Parts: sequence; C-alpha cells; structure tokens
Amino acid sequence: MFPGRLAELPPAMFAMLANLLDPVKPGATPIALSVGDPRGAVPDFVREAIAKTAHQFGEYPAINGTQEWRNAAGGWIKRRFKLPDTAFDAERNILPLNGTREGLFLAAFIVTPQTKAGQRPAILIPNPFYQCYAAAALAAGAEPIFVPARAETGFLPDFAALPKSVLERTVAAYVCSPGNPEGACAGENYWRSLFELADAHDFTVFADECYADIYFGEEPVSALPARFAISGNFERLLTFHSLSKRSCLPGLRSGIVAGDAKLIERFRAFRNYAGPQVPMPIMAASAAAWRDDSHVAVNRAMYAERMAMAERLLGNRAGFRKPDGGFFLWMDVGDGEETALKLWRQGGIRVLPGAYMGRETEAGKPQSNPGFRYIRVALVHELSTIEATLGRMGEILSEGRA
Repeated sequence: MFPGRLAELPPAMFAMLANLLDPVKPGATPIALSVGDPRGAVPDFVREAIAKTAHQFGEYPAINGTQEWRNAAGGWIKRRFKLPDTAFDAERNILPLNGTREGLFLAAFIVTPQTKAGQRPAILIPNPFYQCYAAAALAAGAEPIFVPARAETGFLPDFAALPKSVLERTVAAYVCSPGNPEGACAGENYWRSLFELADAHDFTVFADECYADIYFGEEPVSALPARFAISGNFERLLTFHSLSKRSCLPGLRSGIVAGDAKLIERFRAFRNYAGPQVPMPIMAASAAAWRDDSHVAVNRAMYAERMAMAERLLGNRAGFRKPDGGFFLWMDVGDGEETALKLWRQGGIRVLPGAYMGRETEAGKPQSNPGFRYIRVALVHELSTIEATLGRMGEILSEGRA
C-alpha cells in the first residue's frame, strides 16, 4: 500500500529546512542546533567489545540476539524500571533492534489488519511528531490521526478527546516520553488513562522512550512499570529504548523493543522476513553498554549542565521553558520559521522550525499547526559551543521579531 500513500507523507523536515536556509548567506560561521545528534566520547568498553568480537562479522546473527545481549538488556529493563524478576522474561519480552527507528517503523505492520470496525484502521500520532510514525502508519495501510500536543494539554496528546468513531478503528497509538520535541514526560495518571483507553478500544501503545535516561529531576514514569501496576502484565504495550541517547552512541544503531510477549513473538516472526539481524559485535558492544550505568549518569550530568547553561542565557527570553527530559529546547517565538530564518541570517545559527515537525489541524491555516510558534534547539554540542551560540541567539532574539 505504501507507494499509493506516498503523497500522504509529510515533507522531510530537514529537506524543508535546507530549502528555507541554504539560499541565504549565514551571518556568522554556521553552527547546527537543528539535529538531535548526541555527542560524547565512545566508552572504552564499547571499543573493546567490538574489537574482541570483530571476527563475528563473518557470522549471521540470531534474530533474537545473543544470550549475553538478552541477559544484559533484560537486566537493564528490570533494574531501570524496578520490575520484579518474575515480571519480565528476557527470552519472551524483548528483542534487539538496529536502532529504535527500525522498531518504531516495523511495529505498525504487526498490529494493522486490513480493516477494523469495518473501516480503514487508524494509528494515533502526537502532533508535532517524529516523522517515522507517519511513514509507518501509511506503509502498514493505516490512516495516521494527528493529535495535537499543545501547552494546554501539557505538551502530550489527549487521545481520550478523540471521537468514539476514531477510537473504535484505532489499532495503535504512538507516545514519546520524554517527548521529542517538547521534552514533556507522561506521568502516572497519563499512562493509566492511556492504557485504560487501549483496553477499552483494543489497541496497542507504542511507547517511544528513547530519552528515558535524560531527565532533570525525578526519573520519568515509564510505560512498563505503569502497565504492570495496572494489569500485572504488559498486554497491549511495546516500548522502545535506544543506546543513541542513553549512551551517546547514535552510530551503533542499537535499540530495544520490549513488552507484551505475544506481540514480541509476532514481531520476531515478522523480523525474520523484514528486519535485518543486529551484527554480533554490535550486540556485544550493546550488552556492555546496557550493563553499565555509570557512563549514563555522566551523560545525564552533562545534559543537565547544558540545560542549566541554556536557562541562564535564555531563561527570560522567547518563551523559554525548561523541559522535563530530553535534550531539546522547545521555544515559543511566535513564528518558528520566521525566527529560524532570522537566526541563520544574523547569527549563522541553524535551528528547526517547529511547524516542520507538525501538521495543520485546519487545512490552509498554518497557524493551526501546533508547532507553528516554536523552534526546536538541540543541545548536543560541547558546553563552550553551546554557551557561545546561545549567547548569540539570546542577543538576536532580544532584538524583537524579524
């Protein structure tokens, strides 16, 4: 179905950004704060694990990972989310992924039938959103339903407000917490309400929790323990985690899907046809990363320092709001595209207009896009670069609107 639905895909956001900025000469040496590309030193134990197992690039790996990987990743799940040993089985509740994008895309295929309630199935997507979600829904033959995540809803989508006619044909709902781009975290009440909705209308929750280990106060409430507290199992839940953000290892392309054992079994069967296995040395390095929490604490402290710097330099400007988690600023500047162009033209600062991650809720009305007023700023560079760039940004924003 995908080729016929291609026109429904949202434009690629970085292609849109290139069209906006590239024809314009930057006002200073360019610096990109537009891409969430985590920067950090590769831990020695990751290098060592890859070097020690490099000969295994000559072997086909198992689709469900090595025993070492399952023990390490499953151990992290139980340790991080404080699950009872009997609640989570690393043989039945988890699979390795070539990065979470692979899992977030393929998951839609295993839950989407030809019809539900006699109609085209629907997949619920927060708006603004990670563009993979929409591509997955369309590829699987579902209709993406974009649900606004605005300040008045705590920057989380209010799925319960949807008409019953939509919920009856819903097969899945994507939730990102801590959120990209807004940095909002779903609390216990939010998760409870969402799972009650999923149970009532028989759909699966896809919890994108790639930023779960980057937070600035208490640990965010996560989907696995929230679901387990309600039902004593992980029914109707798949959650996704990544070493890209947790360990600053985006190039490793290594992630996890965990949750409902029946869905994991279906996922495993589907990946046998459609998903490439994770190479053995990558699994060895991943296992080492999932076993170690100390480097994660260092990374979290690094992001906290960057966020504190941003608060000091921008805290009284442009609708600055400190996020609950993640490494993005989601700044209300009135007109995100106009401001992004101004920052580039005057300061060589490349940020992403929030509208490029969203969809209009009323056709032909750009301001109805929940991201229209915002820019997304990625705090992924070293502290000195962030300090210099945000200082320049603050000066430009203080000059008033373009």
